[in-house]
Amino acid sequence: MTTQEILSAAKAAKPALAALSSEEKNAALLAMAEELTAQQAAILQANRADLEAAKGTIPDVMLDRLALSEARIAGMAEGIRQVAALPDPVGQVLKRVERPNGLVIEKRMVPMGVIAIIYESRPNVTSDAAALALKAGSACVLRGGKEAFRSGYAIVQALKAGLRQVGLPEDLVNIVEDTTRKSSTELMTAVGYVDLLIPRGGPGLIRACVENATVPCIQTGTGICHVYVDASADVDMAVNIIENAKASRPSVCNAEEVCVVHQDAAPRFLPALQKRLTEERAAAGKPPVELRLDEGAALLIPGTPAGEKDFDTEFLDYVLAVKLVDSVEEAVAHINRHSTGHSEAIITQDAASAERFVAEVDSAAVYVNASTRFTDGGEFGLGCEMGISTQKLHARGPMGLEELCTYKYIIHGSGQIR
Repeated sequence: MTTQEILSAAKAAKPALAALSSEEKNAALLAMAEELTAQQAAILQANRADLEAAKGTIPDVMLDRLALSEARIAGMAEGIRQVAALPDPVGQVLKRVERPNGLVIEKRMVPMGVIAIIYESRPNVTSDAAALALKAGSACVLRGGKEAFRSGYAIVQALKAGLRQVGLPEDLVNIVEDTTRKSSTELMTAVGYVDLLIPRGGPGLIRACVENATVPCIQTGTGICHVYVDASADVDMAVNIIENAKASRPSVCNAEEVCVVHQDAAPRFLPALQKRLTEERAAAGKPPVELRLDEGAALLIPGTPAGEKDFDTEFLDYVLAVKLVDSVEEAVAHINRHSTGHSEAIITQDAASAERFVAEVDSAAVYVNASTRFTDGGEFGLGCEMGISTQKLHARGPMGLEELCTYKYIIHGSGQIR
């Protein structure tokens, strides 16, 4: 099917969701989850073909993003079940006002309609996005990266089978078959067909959508995430948090890219960090983290001199830029200047420093003594997420069911005229 045909089919299918109860939507989601696991052999076969074609063309950490396994498919199915178990936002009354003239005005949550998602080589996004859109009452049009097309297509066929099982139109979940830039442009400009566009990917994709979309678009994703080690930080806690934030999965947007360190903590903290991230990881057979150091940090530990762009780069790899500062104020200023507004953390035992940091850092998620890797829909109790918004209207942070709805006013009268 052409992209336009897919858009038309999604628009035609969306009214079928409007009349469904929460129980009916949940039954559809559970059927989709069952089909996902039932068809895992076909999905894994498609994924192997994607991996083979991608080898040598994308970095190893991105291959990890692309790879599926029985455990990952089981996790995807469980994510759908968790969405089914969540409260249904559609129809929720946000506000009710009775006016002096007797009019009763309700502000009620309603579906967006058709949600388009452009994303890169992460097959699990396919099922997450489809489940969230359906529970929020919207049809979805998925446009994955070319490296993951076979995997995404196989996943969508399983989800469509689940929809057919419960008698719903399979065009409530769609995947764009054209993997050229043309299809992305078609989604960005599909006025009258797409009610909300969500790009998930690198800065180039996000920028293209923000600059070219004529449909409503939410800016998501790029994560130059910082962890600030304050003067009073517990060194062991800081090292543990930073290893998790940087090295547990460096290819994701909530991974740490920059470590900011108070100069009073640096002499005791930086040697411990360098030992953990480089020497101990190498000895354990794990990829060591390359430390890119500013002038002050380079006086205390070995590493690579930081380049001009290292504090403005989303590495998505085993690389960490390190910056020394002389106060929490300087740390906040550096973070606000270089951050993409995703996730930042402070490691401190000083309540005043923590409060100043959370009040003044202008990002969607701000942590005290915890890893940035928790910025995730599942970890926030949203089941899964459509993406992480780094803008301020209308959604910010992990986007769950409520963020995929809009609202309208319902006014009840008894013959009033103005």
